[in-house]
Amino acid sequence: MSQSSKIVHMTTVHHLYDTRIYHKECVSLKKSGYDVSLMAPVDELNDSQDKQNKVEIIPLKKYTNRWKRMLLGPIHAYKKAKKMKADIYHFHDPELIFVGWLLKKKDNTVIYDVHEDYYTSIMQKEYFSKPIKKLIGKLFNSLESFLIKKMDLCLAEKYYVDRYQRGTCILNYPILNEKLINKKIDHHTASDKLLYTGNVTVERGAFYHAGIPKTLKDKHVYFVGKCASELAEQMKEHAGEKHNYLHFDGIDRFVEREEIDDYYLYENWIAGLAIFPATDHYLKKELTKFFEYMSAGLPIICSNFPKWQAFIDQHQCGITVNPDNKQEWIDAVDYLKNNPIEAETMGYNGRKAVLNELSWESQETKLLAWYDQLLNK
Repeated sequence: MSQSSKIVHMTTVHHLYDTRIYHKECVSLKKSGYDVSLMAPVDELNDSQDKQNKVEIIPLKKYTNRWKRMLLGPIHAYKKAKKMKADIYHFHDPELIFVGWLLKKKDNTVIYDVHEDYYTSIMQKEYFSKPIKKLIGKLFNSLESFLIKKMDLCLAEKYYVDRYQRGTCILNYPILNEKLINKKIDHHTASDKLLYTGNVTVERGAFYHAGIPKTLKDKHVYFVGKCASELAEQMKEHAGEKHNYLHFDGIDRFVEREEIDDYYLYENWIAGLAIFPATDHYLKKELTKFFEYMSAGLPIICSNFPKWQAFIDQHQCGITVNPDNKQEWIDAVDYLKNNPIEAETMGYNGRKAVLNELSWESQETKLLAWYDQLLNK
């Protein structure tokens, strides 16, 4: 690796302090000695330098309108990126794929970081009709296949190899937090509170989780992650008389990593939730929140999709339920409340798995070795 190697990470969609992009990839590369810049939308242009890790911030305009962002955001990003003459351009959004194609030269590397299964993501968009979704999905597949031929691929999920058939898996395992790892959770004194972290959407079980207070007596649900205000109101309506048992931190705003960790630290939660409806987009995913719950020593209560069932069985770290069978929700929570030793064992098993094999430290090593290989090609 050359100390002068210039690395530019690019996003027009994600928050500046997105956990994967900023806290994991950019900070790891910076600590290793690379000259790292992050191009991302920001609210204020007062500061172009991150004080803590000295990752140079290249501000992009933040668009509140999705269509303006998709049209104008890439143009803005390309104009700035081409002036930087980076050794590696590493972009994180499919709407930047044409920008990546334009930036690719013989003497540089362009990395397409695949965060999602974008085809199934398109197919579950509610604001498109089914025929339109199929057309967009087909066009996206064709365009993507053509444009990425000369790019290197960074895959956030193991199963993405089935779709792309090449690429390097840099998985979204959690950064080890000593306070979380060392926190003792007394399941004998667990509260009547359940935790959900991450973005709140209908596809991620918003209404299932909102219905828990009606189904389970006196159980509070805390949502820590970005949630549209309109959706939050709909969830409260869904909870009916129990709407005061829903608690939101993140309405219309991004919740930073440190804030989420504080929630893990300062409460004896019954479990971490991930009761999702069955959609093609999530059936094969190992959710990032799984690893975070495990790191915090929380048992997981999640949907019984085959891949998720296999994951829970392998690590013995939680309980799976049929998302459409509320009696199974009741049984799962009652079991954890009434069997604190078993709940503690699940939390211990999950934390042990993260420490031994599922932490970002293992992926950081892969990321740095891969970058070194790319720069020495």
